[in-house]
Amino acid sequence: MEDITADEFAKLVASKKDIQLLDVREELEFHTYNVGGLNIPLGKINHVLEEEEFIFDINEEIIVICQRGLRSKTAKTILINAGYKNVRNLIGGLLKLQRVISK
Repeated sequence: MEDITADEFAKLVASKKDIQLLDVREELEFHTYNVGGLNIPLGKINHVLEEEEFIFDINEEIIVICQRGLRSKTAKTILINAGYKNVRNLIGGLLKLQRVISK
């Protein structure tokens, strides 16, 4: 599945559509600024998947986010390798999204 741009993501959020959002930043980063979703730091993703504690549906679209889009890109690969079919990465991460929102 194709990744999502900050512009597309901002429109999606504005539409109030129900989004499965996974923020893979560390807890402190998440609590400092976030746009919602579930926070599971990248370093804990494999453990959560192994313990079957991951709450997202394997067939539903999941948007993975982080600060710059690098950790979320890694998380996307991990989720796809675990069988999740519709995973998208927020290109440029929250930094890009903040620039789009502040226009």
